[in-house]
Amino acid sequence: MNARLTKSRTALAGASILGMLLLAGCGDGQIDSAEGGEGAATGDTLAKIKDEGTVTVGIAGEAPYSFQEGGEPTGGTIAMHEEIFKNLGVDNVEVALVDWDALIPGLNAGRFDLVSAGMSILPERCEQAAFSDPEIMYTTALMVKEGNPKGLTDMDSVVKADDVKLAVLSGGIEAGYADKLGIDNVQSVGNAQDGMDTVAAGRADAFAMTAISLNWLADNNPDAGVEVTDAFVANIDGQEQIGAGGTVFRKGDTELIDAYNQELGKITESPETYVDVLGEFGFTEENLPPKDLTTEQLCAGTAG
Repeated sequence: MNARLTKSRTALAGASILGMLLLAGCGDGQIDSAEGGEGAATGDTLAKIKDEGTVTVGIAGEAPYSFQEGGEPTGGTIAMHEEIFKNLGVDNVEVALVDWDALIPGLNAGRFDLVSAGMSILPERCEQAAFSDPEIMYTTALMVKEGNPKGLTDMDSVVKADDVKLAVLSGGIEAGYADKLGIDNVQSVGNAQDGMDTVAAGRADAFAMTAISLNWLADNNPDAGVEVTDAFVANIDGQEQIGAGGTVFRKGDTELIDAYNQELGKITESPETYVDVLGEFGFTEENLPPKDLTTEQLCAGTAG
C-alpha cells in the first residue's frame, strides 16, 4: 500500500486519529526473523533510489512518528526523511504501511528501502538490521482515567499499588519493563487505539507507552475520558532505561547508511534545526539525542 509523500502536512483532526492508530505500535520487543534476512541486501540501494528518484519507506502508522492522513503520509520521521532524501537528490518518498512486526522482515525481504518508524535501537534488533545514528530520545508515560483514581505516576507506582491492571503494547518495550519489574497483572493490546479504549472502558487502570504518542492520542481525543501522566524514565534495578530510536536499514546498505547519517547530522547538530524539522509534530529539544550517545552503545546494551 504505497502513497506519494506530499509537501503539505495539516494538523491532525481528532476524528481521523482513531483510524491512523489502528496499525499503531511503538512495539519495542524482539523481531520475528522468520522471513527476510540479510540475503535481500544488495548494497546498491543508494544508487538505486538516486537513479529512480524515489525511496520507499516502511511505516506502521503510529502518530506522531509516521502515519497517514487522508491517505497521505505525514509525521515527524516522514518530515525528517523528506529533508534528508531531498538533500541526497531523491525528491519522491513513498510509504508502505504494514504491521509493526512486519517492518524488519519486510525490509530484509526487499519490500521497501528502509523503515521510518522511530524504532528503538535494541541489541536484539541490531542482530537483524542496521540502524542510523540515534534520532529520537524516548520517555515513558501512563495513560489513565481522568482524575487518575489510582494515583499512578510511573512503573514503580504500578508495582507498589494494589490491584492495578496495566495495558502494554504487544511486544512493546514497556512490556519488557513490566516483565523485568515482576508486574503480573498485564494485558497486551495490539495498538495504541486499543490501549486507550481499554483504559477508557475500565478494563485496565493504565496504559504504558512513549509519552509523545500518548499525549498526541489524548490531545486528539478530548472526549475519551483519559489523561496522561508526566513523562518519566523507567528505572529497573537502579538502572535508568535509555530509550533512543533511529531509522532502520538492511545491513548490506553501508553506503546508504553513511550518506544518510551525514545528512542526519545536519538536522541533529543543533536544537533549533532539530525542532525546525520535527517540531510541527510535537517533538522538542528534549527528544534530541545527546551527542555522546551512539548506536554502537545502544546495540551493545551499554548506554546509560
